[in-house]
Amino acid sequence: MSKPLAKLEAYDKCVGALDKAIELKKDPEFYVRRGLCRQKVTPFDAKAELADYNGALAIKADYTPAHYYLGMAHFKQLRGPTRDQTETREAITEFSTYVQRYPSGALIADAKARLRESKDRLSESEYNVGYFYLRSRMSIPGAVDRFAGILKNDPEYTGRDAVYYQMAQALVLAGQPAAAIPYLDKLVTDFEVSEYLEPARTQLAELKAQMQAQIKK
Repeated sequence: MSKPLAKLEAYDKCVGALDKAIELKKDPEFYVRRGLCRQKVTPFDAKAELADYNGALAIKADYTPAHYYLGMAHFKQLRGPTRDQTETREAITEFSTYVQRYPSGALIADAKARLRESKDRLSESEYNVGYFYLRSRMSIPGAVDRFAGILKNDPEYTGRDAVYYQMAQALVLAGQPAAAIPYLDKLVTDFEVSEYLEPARTQLAELKAQMQAQIKK
């Protein structure tokens, strides 16, 4: 009954029908479908939607679709990179679980795309902190730690060209020019298009020349 009601956009009745179905049988699919119907009910109750997906997992911990929809529920609440990233981390956890457990699932392409977007948001947030430390000179070691953390935890970050470049700047300021060279090399090698490409090439040549000059002394 819930499917026809949802197609008719009778979402209040859809929720009601699933309430009755759940009273008769604690089926994880019923919980997920009720959560989906709740998305369209006015006023929207985000907590109730989350409770339904968590309810499905409480009944059957390996009910994989619930992880996808739970991820989507958190994804819709994502905040900007300068704000709190709790929802981002929750979305990453749920999408990662779906991708790992259900690699051939019907929702896998979207799950991977949402996971990438969520990871990018979190890495951008970390980058902003590191860049602030670097730009303000508040903590060069703190900047290095933030940039290193991004490259370790999210090696596929789509904005890693900026991370490579700013990591190099931080290391030069920290008196470690030799350590900066590999990051500039990665930037020049891995990216054909980047706003940091030309300054990276120039700085890379300068640092390598400095290293050669020191060797000759």
